[in-house]
Amino acid sequence: MRDGTARTPFTSPARYPWSVSSLELLRRALPLALLAASLLACGDDSEPDSGAADAAAPDASAPDAGVDGGAGEERWVHPPCDAPAGPLAPFSTRCQHFVDDAGRVAILRGVNARVEGVFDVTFDDGRAPLEPIPAFTAADATRMRELGFDLLRLPINWSAVEPEDTEPPTYDDAYLARVQEVVDLCRAAGVYVILDFHQDAYSKHIGEDGAPLWAIEPPPEMLLEGPLDDLEERRTSGQVLAAFETFFGDAEPGPTLRARFAAMAAHVAEAFAGDEAVFGYETFNEPIGDFDQVARLNVLVAEAMREADPAHPILFEPPVLQRNLTDRSGLPEAPFPVSGGVYAPHIYTLAFFGSDAQRESFTRASLRRGHLSAAQEALAWGTPLLVGEWGWDPDGIRADDYYRLQQDLHDEFGASTALWLWKERSQGRWGLFEYDDASETWSERPEMIARVTRPRPERIAGWPETWRWDDEAGELSLRYAGDAAVTAPTVLYLPELPEGRWSVRCDGAPVEVSREPATGRVEVPCGGPGSHEVLAARE
Repeated sequence: MRDGTARTPFTSPARYPWSVSSLELLRRALPLALLAASLLACGDDSEPDSGAADAAAPDASAPDAGVDGGAGEERWVHPPCDAPAGPLAPFSTRCQHFVDDAGRVAILRGVNARVEGVFDVTFDDGRAPLEPIPAFTAADATRMRELGFDLLRLPINWSAVEPEDTEPPTYDDAYLARVQEVVDLCRAAGVYVILDFHQDAYSKHIGEDGAPLWAIEPPPEMLLEGPLDDLEERRTSGQVLAAFETFFGDAEPGPTLRARFAAMAAHVAEAFAGDEAVFGYETFNEPIGDFDQVARLNVLVAEAMREADPAHPILFEPPVLQRNLTDRSGLPEAPFPVSGGVYAPHIYTLAFFGSDAQRESFTRASLRRGHLSAAQEALAWGTPLLVGEWGWDPDGIRADDYYRLQQDLHDEFGASTALWLWKERSQGRWGLFEYDDASETWSERPEMIARVTRPRPERIAGWPETWRWDDEAGELSLRYAGDAAVTAPTVLYLPELPEGRWSVRCDGAPVEVSREPATGRVEVPCGGPGSHEVLAARE
């Protein structure tokens, strides 16, 4: 497997009919986008056909997984789990959830941030940088934690780790030192970090970021530079498609390039092994290949990183095109074969494809389809679910509704998540901050802060059954089955209230609690065997 040539037996044509080349996938993208957007927005709000190939019912070994029609609303029922927690740190995996060192289920809410000096978009040969990338300071990390984010997904680039083609390979440890600086800032603020091997349009030399120049095969016909105002055209350019075709393909130099990529990823994992501010590593951002090709790469890279670092979780994504176009990714025939795997799809329903009329008409049920399929896919992989990217144009149609409903669905399916994006002053200017070009300063977007700052459980002293935030009632309710082996308290994130206070109850009885201003954490002693309900309400 280490040479990148073996195939993994994860698919069958009946379940995943998309085993075509990445070039052909991209050629089909536009008509499929129009069709998918139409299907997602039109018709009734019923769930996908339970017999559909890539939206199949949860595995029969977990019969309690599914939906609960209580109060007329279908809701996911978390499958029970008899398995012990794994040996990873700082978080291990247990069935479809993460657990901390006290045995509590951990739910993480994160955000992506492209960081100056880490997101590699500059050149040494006189070409103009592609785009301005924001700096990341201690104030950023501190503010993240105050807003309830305890996870940063940090894009790093192969082009910066291994810029030159040498034998044996050499790596830029000065670059990794810059990554370490960001990790250390997050450590001080109580924020964990995912190191995400990121790419967009394959490489900064022909797209936005990713592979070094020497790893582009066939060699590019034209080297590009900034300003990056044509990313969508670059994504479907001939040289980008050809590079993906080579990298994910069977013929050389594809296997050699994948082996070099895996060795580079292992070097990074070795450098951060034992660092408890690192949550884990992600194998490859938004891979463009068929199901087998992407599974082959994910396993190859995961095995290399697991050998270098036995303790951190390893995130992996499905092929990006079907996930973004249809809100589904297909089901594997076997669990992910590397310990500590985490299924990490992106969920961008209607964010990029669809008409304004379709964006005007989405419902909770129509948005729910993408989350249901992701939860079913994670169950089939035998891993937790972490939505690595989600988001919506801050000024887009029905933005308030979209952010509210998506977070309702994150809660329903028990997913950890990472919002796109913290700050951005190029392209679409998404993010929680507005950049003023005249004064060259950042300011918070109050409407975005309000959208994403909401109560939630951070640690659960037992196995979760359900939780939800009712904004109209101002009430967070959490139910779980207690565990005698878990003695640490349940922890909630409760945002600061401009007026009033939070009241907390455990199984109906008032509990005196205190809120940490810097983190919003509230510890609730409510555990032990039996069923428990924690209720936090605005007063």
